[in-house]
Amino acid sequence: MKITECPRDAMQGIKDWIPTQTKIDYLNSILKVGFDTVDFGSFVSPKAIPQLKDTAEVLAKLDLENTCSKLLAIVANKRGAEDACNFEEIDYLGFPFSISEQFQQRNTNSSIEESLGRVQEIKSLCDQNNKKLVVYISMAFGNPYGEEWNPEIAVKWSTLLANNLGIEIMALSDTIGVSNRNNITQLFSTLIPELPSVEFGAHLHSIPATRYEKIEAAFNDTLFLNRRGKQLSRAMIFTIVKTLGEKAEIQKKISPHTFRHSFATHLLENGADLRAIQMMLGHESITTTEIYMHVDKSHLKEVMNQFHPRN
Repeated sequence: MKITECPRDAMQGIKDWIPTQTKIDYLNSILKVGFDTVDFGSFVSPKAIPQLKDTAEVLAKLDLENTCSKLLAIVANKRGAEDACNFEEIDYLGFPFSISEQFQQRNTNSSIEESLGRVQEIKSLCDQNNKKLVVYISMAFGNPYGEEWNPEIAVKWSTLLANNLGIEIMALSDTIGVSNRNNITQLFSTLIPELPSVEFGAHLHSIPATRYEKIEAAFNDTLFLNRRGKQLSRAMIFTIVKTLGEKAEIQKKISPHTFRHSFATHLLENGADLRAIQMMLGHESITTTEIYMHVDKSHLKEVMNQFHPRN
C-alpha cells in the first residue's frame, strides 16, 4: 500500500496568498514523515490556480536529500507537462480526467474527448522523460450537474484509459465528497479484478464523522481481493506474506503484523507525532503505543517528553 499526501489540493483552494517560504517550510515538514508520494504543486496556468504560481520556486528549496518521498505535480495540458518535465526532482505528473463533461470543461477547458488526446500527449512526454503519469478520475463517485452518473461510467472510462492509452496508475477521486461505503466498495471491487495491471488509488474527501468509514471501505473491503474479486480471508493474507518471505529468503518469522510494527516505527523515528501514530494504530491508550513499538528508548523518551511532558 502507498500513502500519498496531497497538500496541493488543500492549498489551491485557499484564496488568501500563502507566502512562498511558508509553503516551503510546510512541505519540508511533510517530506520528513516518509509518505510514498507528496502531491505538492501545479504547472497549471496561474490564472486558473494563482495560489500555486510559485511551484518552481518552492521546488528549488525543498529538502530532497533527506526524504524517501517522491514528488507529484498536477498538469492540465501539454505545455504544463513540458514545464514539469524540465525538473528531474518530479517523479509523477498528475492529470485530472473528469467523467463529467461539464466539470472537465470547467476544470481544464476541454471536453472529455479532447482530454483523451491530452492524456495521450502527456503520457508520451512522461515516457520520454522517465516519469509516471497518474490520472485522477474526477467525479468518480457522483455528479452535481444533473448529468447521468453511475459506477459503470467510471468503469468505462477507466477501462478505456488503461487499455487504449496504457495508463498504469489511476486515483478514483471523490471531487465533491459524495462517496460512501457502498459506492467505494462497488467501484474498487469491480475495477481491481477487471484491470489487475493498474495501480488504483482512493482520493477521498470527507468530514471527520465519515473519514474512517471511507478509509475502511477502500482498504478493508476492496484492497485485498482474490481472483474472483472477493475479499481475501485473514488466513490467506498470512499465507501470502509467509510465502513471499520464504521466497525472499528472509530468515526471521514475519507476518502482516510485522508491517504494522515497521510502519509505526518508521513514522516515529522520522519525527511523526506519537499521538497521531496512536490514532492510526487504533490504540485507546498511548501507553499501548509506547509498548507496541520497538524503537530506541532514548528516542522514544525524547518524543514522549516533547509531546506528553506530564506523562
